[in-house]
Amino acid sequence: MPSMAAENNSNVSLAEQIKQQANEAFKANRFSQAIDLYTKAIELNGENAVYWANRAFSHTKLEEYGSAIQDASKAVEIDPKYSKGYYRRGAAYLAMGKFKEALKDFQQVKRICPNDPDASKKLKECEKAVMKLKFEEAISAPTSKQQSVAETIDLRTIGTGTDSSYHSPRFTATSVAVAVALVAILMMVVGPIVAIVVASAASALFFVVKKTDVEPQYAGARIEGDVVTLEFVKKMMDDFKNQKMLHKRYAFEIVLRTREILMALPSLVDVNVPNGKHFTVCGDVHGQFYDLLNIFELNGLPSEDNPYLFNGDFVDRGSFSVEVILTLFAFKCMSPSAIHLSRGNHESKSMNKIYGFEGEVRSKLSDKFVELFAEVFCYLPLAHVINEKVFVVHGGLFSTDGVKLSDIRAIDRFCEPPEEGLMCEILWSDPQPNPGRGPSKRGVGLSFGGDVTKRFLKDNNLDLVVRSHEVKDEGYEIEHDGKLITVFSAPNYCDQMGNKGAFIRFEAPTMEPKIVTFSAVPHPDVKPMAYASNFLRMFN
Repeated sequence: MPSMAAENNSNVSLAEQIKQQANEAFKANRFSQAIDLYTKAIELNGENAVYWANRAFSHTKLEEYGSAIQDASKAVEIDPKYSKGYYRRGAAYLAMGKFKEALKDFQQVKRICPNDPDASKKLKECEKAVMKLKFEEAISAPTSKQQSVAETIDLRTIGTGTDSSYHSPRFTATSVAVAVALVAILMMVVGPIVAIVVASAASALFFVVKKTDVEPQYAGARIEGDVVTLEFVKKMMDDFKNQKMLHKRYAFEIVLRTREILMALPSLVDVNVPNGKHFTVCGDVHGQFYDLLNIFELNGLPSEDNPYLFNGDFVDRGSFSVEVILTLFAFKCMSPSAIHLSRGNHESKSMNKIYGFEGEVRSKLSDKFVELFAEVFCYLPLAHVINEKVFVVHGGLFSTDGVKLSDIRAIDRFCEPPEEGLMCEILWSDPQPNPGRGPSKRGVGLSFGGDVTKRFLKDNNLDLVVRSHEVKDEGYEIEHDGKLITVFSAPNYCDQMGNKGAFIRFEAPTMEPKIVTFSAVPHPDVKPMAYASNFLRMFN
């Protein structure tokens, strides 16, 4: 029989071979496969800190930051002087927006590697992020005292081509000509004095109306009157496709109108699909505008006869998030029942600050829009029920049994997502293959098994849970004995995952899900995360 030492040497040698295979899988962006291989290496030699740190990095790539922190912590427990363990854990903390915890890890990296310029650079970026966070906390007003951003916006002062501080009407050649013509006509009909009075009033009205027009040289999509038409939305999407931005005046109109529509909705929206009609559910789009256009090419534009539900995470990571959100909001304005929108975990200030939407909005629109989008995201519904059969939610189910649809309807959603409770779990939770419940691999929310899904469905007389939130190789995954479907609609996520996208069509009255998959389409040479925080881009 082989000696214990020989067996250990054999295990160590085999573990190293498997680690090499895992490294190759990682380089090929097959992160789930890499995790499985690193796990096998750890089972053979669990005292190698490198294996744990490498698996942590793979978890980070799959946005499983809770698992990444656990693995990196194990790496530094095995070898307290292993700088890469602190580095991986710090990167995972950064991705979760936990800057203070990240700062401690990067300070430790600096202590271990005092002459490493890369470590110094990352530490400096992290210190800046923490200082900025402290400053924002210091100047922020209590929520109860905050004024609605929407109520501070005056559309009459936007898009006139005049200085924004000048709020009086300006004379133009056209307005003067109109006034002169009015005087001439009215003098012949009602006499000179009355004519001048009437013409002055009409001319003043003309100036006010004229003041709200956008600059004449603007050649993009225009909202004529008070109606957002299909023609406008088509023109806007075509402009976006050609990398032209919508005028801020119309962007404000769209977001403000959407706000009014969303405010009136409950936290859980009931959707009725008549017999013989269909309904389409899409998952995360994540700023991939050109793939959104492809969905519309494949499945038709949103309309009363072709309604959609987009199930959260419209923005962040992809660098065309502004184009995505304005398109979805414009369709909502055009026909509220043609498109339904549900909140995802990325429709929040903390995520937008890290993953690119905030920076993109500042670049393409303005600081005011950053505040406005943050406010409007708080009005998005949290869940939908289709034909009293299909429960649709971004993340997943709950840490306790017995949650009823009435409990979801009763959630006060008009806030930033909390770190625990029903709203948090709706946005963050994930399914797991094992029964029961477990800790979240993301570090927020929880993992729930098929028994949890089946009890929830039975308690609420439902047939199916549809959720999103996770990239899937085929664009979807059916779990929990067919009672839960994950749908993800951002193909080749972040230009590196190689996954397909998918959407689900339900036909009434059977409401049997028909899943359609599709591949990524080309987009302009703007990389994902192009507008993300500097410190986060450094770790990707």
